[in-house]
Parts: sequence; C-alpha cells; structure tokens
Amino acid sequence: MKRASFVVLGLLFAFACKKSEQATSTTQASTTTVNTSATATPPQPAPTTPVPATTTSAPVPAAPAGVIATTESDQGGVRIDITELKRSSGGTVNLKFVITNNGDKGFSMASERLADHEAASDYRSVSGIHLVDPVNKKKYFVVRDSEKNCLCSQAVDDVKEGGGRVTLWAKFPAPPPEVQKITIQIPHFQPIDDAPISQ
Repeated sequence: MKRASFVVLGLLFAFACKKSEQATSTTQASTTTVNTSATATPPQPAPTTPVPATTTSAPVPAAPAGVIATTESDQGGVRIDITELKRSSGGTVNLKFVITNNGDKGFSMASERLADHEAASDYRSVSGIHLVDPVNKKKYFVVRDSEKNCLCSQAVDDVKEGGGRVTLWAKFPAPPPEVQKITIQIPHFQPIDDAPISQ
C-alpha cells in the first residue's frame, strides 16, 4: 500500500514538473516574441513630394487716392493727375489737377505752354485747357470775366525737376446734365477721354 502511494506521488511530482517546464517555456517564448517585436525596426515614413511654392503676380498699383484720371506730357517725367471734375453753381464745371515733374529738367509754364493767347493775363496761365463733349460735338473753353481774364490758375511758376508739384484749377461752362463723361484736352499732354463729371 505504501509502495503504491509512493508511485502515485512520484507520478504527480513528475507531472507537476513537466507542467512547470511547459509554462516556463511558454513564458520565455512569449518574452522572446515581445523582445523581438520591441527591437524591430520601425517602419520608414513614405517619401513626401515637395509642394511647389505658389507664385502670385504682383498687384497692379492703383491710382493715387483722390485721382480720377492721369495723363503724360510730351516732356518725359511730367504728368497731370486730375483730382476733381465737378459741376458747381452757376452752370459751371470746376477742374482741379496736379502737375508733377519727376523728370530731370524743369517744366516751363512760359511761352503759353498751357495758356491761350486771348488776354495778356493768359501768360503763365492754364487757359489753353478745354473740354470736349464727344456726344454733342461741342468744345468748352475756360470761363472768362468781363475783362477777358480767365477763371483759372494764373502766373504759375515753372514746375521744378526731381518731384516738383503744383496744384492748379480752371472753370468751364457746364455741358448738358445728361453728359456724364467728357474729354479733357491739355496742351502738350495726351487727351483724357471719358473723364467722369461728378455732381
């Protein structure tokens, strides 16, 4: 009986040892697997294609604030900016403009450059400017007083080179109310077509 008990105990002990070895072997295997996966090389990121830089064209420079039209002179570097063409009381239109000289020589106002020759006071004036209504085919000359003096800038000094500026004006008879755009003709400057008349 004792002998049988020893045999049974021996079998149980052997079975327990075998079970323990299997468990250890499984743990080691799983540890190896974990270690292997832990030391595996991480996947390389997919190569990226560089995005080309977006090219934008430079904005077109706008006309200076308050300028409704611009024209160039036959003398290089000289321009006129129209700042106002507006109907006023008494059935007239007021024209205001700025001459800017960015050239390398002075812009002379002598020799009737922008003047008419109707009166002695026209010398160094802007009386030679006129408006043209292309629809009604009518030309409007500067308004004059009873002594034939123009209602416009007079005795204008030369405009100095290198950025000299002068602000000038002239008054004209108003075209009919339905005329909303007109041509401005200034001696020695390119004509300005379709200049809007404000109210």
